Amino acid sequence: MPIIAPSLLASNFLRLEDEAAMLNTSEAEWFHLDVMDGRFVPNISFGLPIIQQLRKTSTKVFDVHLMIEEPEKYAEAFKHAGADVLTVHYEACTHLHRNIQQIKSLGMKAGVALNPHTSVGLLENVLQDVDMVLIMSVNPGFGGQHFIPQTLEKVRLLKQIITQKGLQTLIEIDGGVTLDNASALVQAGANVLVAGSTVFNSANPLGTIAALKAS
Repeated sequence: MPIIAPSLLASNFLRLEDEAAMLNTSEAEWFHLDVMDGRFVPNISFGLPIIQQLRKTSTKVFDVHLMIEEPEKYAEAFKHAGADVLTVHYEACTHLHRNIQQIKSLGMKAGVALNPHTSVGLLENVLQDVDMVLIMSVNPGFGGQHFIPQTLEKVRLLKQIITQKGLQTLIEIDGGVTLDNASALVQAGANVLVAGSTVFNSANPLGTIAALKAS
């Protein structure tokens, strides 16, 4: 069964404590926290203070997705804020291997995210150092977008490379994940499903998370 990581970007920011409490009682194992800087992506979300406060509400895994330029400047601060997994974008890192090693040296799991246009083959020389690859199934920057169908083939290819190398690298999918495509993503090789609107816009978020978990 996949790990479910609801994206707080789609939650009600006026009721963050309540939303966190709901996730704590759910079958979701991770909190997915999208940090946007208005430079790497055309939007600004939330940052360190929000994550610090949320950290007080939960012992679940905090999966922090940095959609920012120069992530190396902030890695240590996100560790102190409570990140367990820290994901940086391939497209934002000139020295990706150095970024990965920095994250791991701080005691976090290291993830690398790929935009829709970026080939999974570009990670071949660092894949053995990465704990997770996040495949963007929408263009990053905004929630509520439609899933890009080509993502399924991308997941299959990455899974094949991971298997050939004998690695345990997780594959995370972020963007447009719904009850309709979750099973296909898991069958293709996905291990972690990020779901924002699907969970937080649901009339029954706990039931929706359980249904995603059963995918």
